[in-house]
Amino acid sequence: MRLGWAAGVAAVATAFWALRDIPVAIGGKPDLERLRKSPQFRDGTFHNAAHTTTMSREGMRETVRELVLGRQRRTPTGAVPMVHRAEPATDGLHVTWYGHSSALIEIDGARVLIDPVWGERVSPSQHVGPKRLHPTPVPLDTLPRVDAIVISHDHYDHLDLPSVRMLTRTQDAPFLVPLGVGAHLRRWHVPENRIVEFDWWDRYTVAGLELIATPAQHFSGRLFKRDGTLWTSWAILGPTHRAFYTGDSGYFDGYAEIGRRFGPFDVSLVQIGAYGPGWPAIHMTPEEGVAAHVDVGADVMIPVHWATFNLAMHAWAEPADRVWRESKARDVRLVVPRPGERVDVADPPAVDDWWQALA
Repeated sequence: MRLGWAAGVAAVATAFWALRDIPVAIGGKPDLERLRKSPQFRDGTFHNAAHTTTMSREGMRETVRELVLGRQRRTPTGAVPMVHRAEPATDGLHVTWYGHSSALIEIDGARVLIDPVWGERVSPSQHVGPKRLHPTPVPLDTLPRVDAIVISHDHYDHLDLPSVRMLTRTQDAPFLVPLGVGAHLRRWHVPENRIVEFDWWDRYTVAGLELIATPAQHFSGRLFKRDGTLWTSWAILGPTHRAFYTGDSGYFDGYAEIGRRFGPFDVSLVQIGAYGPGWPAIHMTPEEGVAAHVDVGADVMIPVHWATFNLAMHAWAEPADRVWRESKARDVRLVVPRPGERVDVADPPAVDDWWQALA
């Protein structure tokens, strides 16, 4: 009887700790008066330029079918190889991919940290939800000083409460975020003078760089609230080099416009994973990712948003296989780094299909 009572108390305690951080992780409530000034905001929510849906009825059926009957291997068969080597700061253009969409862009002597997610789970609770498939290559508090922390939107796999808290303590850089996302940061006690909110096409200058919040075709939301904050891609323009990050997005004609306005880019970081038949308008397939890279006029392509979390029905290695195949078909210079690997964009390494050993 005592064992049963103790087990019950332990279960209640575990549930309490699993739930207590959810209200804070959900974030804050944006100022509607400010949001109403955006051309993207109407009828109480943000909208894409084209009509989109996040999940069709037919897509829902297909997703359920794949969940039940699909035999794809959605996790790696062994340990994902990582690179832990630290590199000295240099001029030029270097990209370090830490997994999923988290990356450090070193450009013309400045550093921009993109969508930092170091938490164990992409969820309102660090006790439940999609869990990491590989560790973080380096501790977040060991990163060098950065000049800007860029967020693409407020989904949990891009805006992570534990990571924001750590960066608030260990860095002094501003957080550059889409409209409405600042409310989450304020609730998490990020100082007001470190929060800069952007509508599409807004610009900000820091450390000799011009950062521009460019359009994307996606959606937003934490837990039950949907589309109360904006989503963006990012153009990062230095005196000599240019980088582009898609954020999460479906393929759309906005990429060609971004390329006309700000291209050509030396490198693109492109979302290629977590696609599915149920949401074709708001996540790209690997082939569409290559097309987006071509549209913005980029030279070297680095695929992101794959390998770290299981967020879709496709096989774990499929995004890398497909993007490699499509890049060869379209004569695109592709780099598929291991987590933690620093890429010199001026001298990119050849693709060595490291992921196939884990498929």
